[in-house]
Amino acid sequence: MATIDEPLYPIAVLIDELKNEDIQLRLNSIRRLSTIARALGEERTRKELIPFLSENNDDDDEVLLAMADELGVFIPYVGGVEYANVLLPPLETLCTVEETCVRDKSVESLCRIGAQMREQDLVEHFVPLVKRLAAGEWFTARVSSCGLFHIAYPSAPETLKTELRAIYSQLCQDDMPMVRRSAATNLGKFAATVEPAHLKADIMSIFEDLTQDDQDSVRLLAVEGCAALGKLLEPQDCVAHILPVIVNFSQDKSWRVRYMVANQLYELCEAVGPEPTRSDLVPAYVRLLRDNEAEVRIAAAGKVTKFCRILNPELAIQHILPCVKELSTDSSQHVRSALASVIMGMAPVLGKDATIEQLLPIFLSLLKDEFPDVRLNIISKLDQVNQVIGIDLLSQSLLPAIVELAEDRHWRVRLAIIEYIPLLASQLGVGFFDDQLGALCMQWLKDKVYSIRDAAANNVKRLAEEFGPEWAMQHIVPQVLDLINNPHYLYRMTILHAVSLIAPVMGAEITCSQLLPIVINASKDR
Repeated sequence: MATIDEPLYPIAVLIDELKNEDIQLRLNSIRRLSTIARALGEERTRKELIPFLSENNDDDDEVLLAMADELGVFIPYVGGVEYANVLLPPLETLCTVEETCVRDKSVESLCRIGAQMREQDLVEHFVPLVKRLAAGEWFTARVSSCGLFHIAYPSAPETLKTELRAIYSQLCQDDMPMVRRSAATNLGKFAATVEPAHLKADIMSIFEDLTQDDQDSVRLLAVEGCAALGKLLEPQDCVAHILPVIVNFSQDKSWRVRYMVANQLYELCEAVGPEPTRSDLVPAYVRLLRDNEAEVRIAAAGKVTKFCRILNPELAIQHILPCVKELSTDSSQHVRSALASVIMGMAPVLGKDATIEQLLPIFLSLLKDEFPDVRLNIISKLDQVNQVIGIDLLSQSLLPAIVELAEDRHWRVRLAIIEYIPLLASQLGVGFFDDQLGALCMQWLKDKVYSIRDAAANNVKRLAEEFGPEWAMQHIVPQVLDLINNPHYLYRMTILHAVSLIAPVMGAEITCSQLLPIVINASKDR
């Protein structure tokens, strides 16, 4: 070993390991590239290591992925920003491989390097790389090129900018759907770097081609482009160019495109502004809420509160509430669950009267839904309704349903109720809590499911914190301590757990006089 020339040793080991049949050794050596580069020094890294990596045609995707990742942070090891261009060739090769995640990581690394490169180097090295990839014979190269335009474009001189816009336009009309998909995905990023004059002329015509693509997988990506472009255009241009596209997409023959519109609708409304939203997008949204595909209804139902916030309460009550009522009895449990997770947020939007009159019956029907997820989603958002209608009404109308759920056959529902009890307690106040919910809290300590007993013990502690040690001494401690005589050892263990949790809240005096004797007795338990 000593006879080997010392500086050559690291690269010799690397080359050996990179050619090793064992993938783990190859991976380890790639992940140690930065160490090896430091050992070689900047010049030898540029002249020996990087060319070696460019020629390394490893066929394992995991190794290539690690290499693409490492090269993205390699600028300091090749001598800084002025030598950054030497890192482009190996990454260019990786941009053409078949495995998508390797290509994506290579594009990400190229963007990271490009963002740090000097303007002159970008024009000399980065822009030609983008053009080569865009003209690549294999679709993989063309797919990768789409993600690099937003880095290459700003530094390019005017003639090159025109050429880059033309190339992007060709990529949007490529024969391969995968290339068109990539172009659609990256259009927003590219458009953000294009000058306003060309944005309307060139980018909008590219966008319109994509919105009429015969592949639904391309059209659904164009939906995302609507929101991105909407933010870049003037409001009047947005209404002229983007709004008709959104309305058409909401009636697209492919449910996946309609699903994307439902998912993105709030962002699209922000792009076109309040007036067009009320006149054109409300009917489109109502159509999506009544779509014949459950997936579209799920996406639309999940946005109902956000959408209502854009509208005035009258419009929401007139157009959206009838749909909400229909969705609350939808045949798909997933639609009802999506609705239950957001419907509580409608209460502040609609105001007290409409909530009491229109929403409360819907809440109650969802609280009694046969599927636990629907009931759970309603329970976890009750505080939003309390703020609007006040505790008296809430307790009259919803508490009987909550008490019913506290004994639900699904333990997860019981668990959700327990976790919600301290919040309910703080909102209801001590008096109400003692009357209605005190007994329930004790009952949970004897549940058959361990998770419920554990949560019930935590609940006792949180209630003691909420109402103070004196209240706990009167209402909780005696009842908890009674249970230590339960014949079942698992319940006695739960009580010991509860005692250990409430002791710090109760303070030293009560702990020594009341809780400690119980623990000492339990130490003699048989």
